[in-house]
Amino acid sequence: QVQLVESGGGLVQAGGSLRLSCAASGTIVRINSMGWYRQAPGKQRELAAVISSGGITNYADSVKGRFTISRDNAKNTVDLQMNSLKPEDTAVYYCHADATWYGGRSSFWGQGTQVTVSS
Repeated sequence: QVQLVESGGGLVQAGGSLRLSCAASGTIVRINSMGWYRQAPGKQRELAAVISSGGITNYADSVKGRFTISRDNAKNTVDLQMNSLKPEDTAVYYCHADATWYGGRSSFWGQGTQVTVSS
């Protein structure tokens, strides 16, 4: 199995910044893509940003120009730098990994970290 542990959430004022980090561990053979999803109260979980093993990134239109995703393949970590935060960015942020492990290829999720942006 693969475990994902997130850190870095919290409360910040609008216009501020936060950095989320996620570390993967377990019987990992290869981590393909890693990403961050978010779920606001009463809404469906949505993609915020994703990065491939080769470093190709994709962002939701709502975060382009404000969020930056990066990863360290050697450490199996992924970070999300969030700048110019808005109240509408308030959500639980989940780390995701598409990983090949000893049991095959599967999708894994972290436990989520709360990000709250006050106006």
